[in-house]
Order: sequence, then C-alpha cells, then structure tokens
Amino acid sequence: MGSELVQVLRHVLGDELPGDEVAGIDEWRARHEATPTYATTIAKAIAAGFAMDRFGYAFASGYVEAMGSLVPSLQGVAAALCATEKGGAHPRTITTRIEAHEDHFRVSGEKGFVTLGAHAQELVVVVSEGLDDHDRNRLKMVRLPTAREGLSLEPLPPTPFVPEIPHARLQLDGVFVHRDEVLPGDGYDDYLKPFRTVEDVHVHAALLGHLVQLGRRHGWERPVVNETVSLIAAAFPLALADPLDAAVHVALTGVLARTHALVQRARELALPDATRARIERDLPLLGVAQKARVRRLETAWNRLMP
Repeated sequence: MGSELVQVLRHVLGDELPGDEVAGIDEWRARHEATPTYATTIAKAIAAGFAMDRFGYAFASGYVEAMGSLVPSLQGVAAALCATEKGGAHPRTITTRIEAHEDHFRVSGEKGFVTLGAHAQELVVVVSEGLDDHDRNRLKMVRLPTAREGLSLEPLPPTPFVPEIPHARLQLDGVFVHRDEVLPGDGYDDYLKPFRTVEDVHVHAALLGHLVQLGRRHGWERPVVNETVSLIAAAFPLALADPLDAAVHVALTGVLARTHALVQRARELALPDATRARIERDLPLLGVAQKARVRRLETAWNRLMP
C-alpha cells in the first residue's frame, strides 16, 4: 500500500501534465482508461482525477473506481449502481423484483437515476427477493450489461451542476439474469450500505488529484499543493480499510471537510475564468448527501463512545 501511494504521488507531482481539455464523455472514458494502471482503485482514482480538466470528469473517474472497489470484478469497467426508485433508495422502498425462472432469473422494475446513463458499460442493480419472516425486504445485487435485451435507459435532462455527466432512468422488463450475475452476499449489508463511504473516499481522492493538476498548471504556491497532497495521503488508507468501521467514518469526515475547504479556497487562486466559473457552478456537488454524512458521523461516534 505504502509504495503505491508514493508511486501515485510521484505521478501527480512530477509527471507531464495532461492535455487541458476533455471534449466529452467519450473522451473522458478514453482518458480514464489511458491513465497508469495500479493495483488499487484508490490510486487509479487519484491518477484519473489528475488527468481530467474539470470536477465533473474527475467525479466520474472516482465514481467508477468506487464501483470497482465495491465489486472487484468490475475493475476496469465503467459501471453504475442502480438503487434509487420513486420512494428513494432506502431498503424498504426497493420494489424492483428478481424471480427465479427455470435455470435463470428475471428482473423487472424501474430505477429513477442512473449515473453515467447509457455510457455505463454495466449496471449493478438493487433488487428485492421479497419479504423475510420479519417483513423486511430481502435485497440482492445483480450485474447486467447495458446491452441486455429488455433493459432500456431513458436519458434525463442535464443537472445544474456537473452537467457533463449524463444520467438516465432505467426500465427493466423481465430482463434475463444468469445465475452467476447475482452477486454473492446481502444486497444492503454488503453493497448498498458501504457504498456511500466507498464512493466518498474515491470521488474526493479524484477531486484532490485534479486540484494537484490545477495547482501545477497555474502556478499555485507550494504550501497549497503540499496541503492537497497531504489530503491525498490521508484519504488513501481509508479506501483500503473496512468501509463500515466507525473509526473510518470519523477520519473520513475530517478529510472531506478539509477537501471542501480547499475547493472553496481554490476559487481565489490563479485560474482561467472558465475554470473558475465551472468550479463555482459545480460546488453543489460537494453538498450532495451531506445529511446522510452527518447521520453517518453521529452513528460512528455513538458506536465508538456510547
């Protein structure tokens, strides 16, 4: 772990700067795939964030690497988690159903918000097997290629911030599912519950990699770059720890707070007007799911110091 952290730090601090513009989502994926190969998803997220020209594409890189961390077989694949339905993403609101059919399964339902939309190569879909003896939803995860028959993705309008990242509504009409496409374990405990933490650390590490690139490109004072790199070093081991550990949640809260403060500060540093305007536009990205993070931190402290 230590050697790979040093390796990616040397990359973002000393290697050649990437091109200064990503023309669109297809070029984002090509540039993401062209970044150096690492054994860990967190190192790839940092390097890919460094390669991008804006927060939106750095976010996308952190997101797909978070998916690869959650489901290791998806490493190197642009995958998206599909959880949100009309009632939200809470376990009890999931109505998309999986049912056995001879030697396979069929899935039917709708998901309202899929990051990357049709530009995802594979989807990881939260489904319900029905209720258990205590009337709790029994959740599983299924992995589906976006080209599967019966699966359709309807593009959604661009969001006000990071509009470069497409989103879509997913419809599943009796979609065929191979038995080995049903992921092992519990859909909530093993996937949905830890993903917020996994996503947070990977996305913010990618944003930090991007900030190092901005600092080098535009001549920021070295103490600012030093601080950015120290935050990368703090985030790196958290991505390799248990995402359900309360101590990880406390430490991650500190890293996120310092990262958000650094982004706010970056608006006052040397930047082209277009880059500064994009940062201003995309600041709401940092506040997404903030209420969930507050609850996560409170729960963590209660577990550590009841």
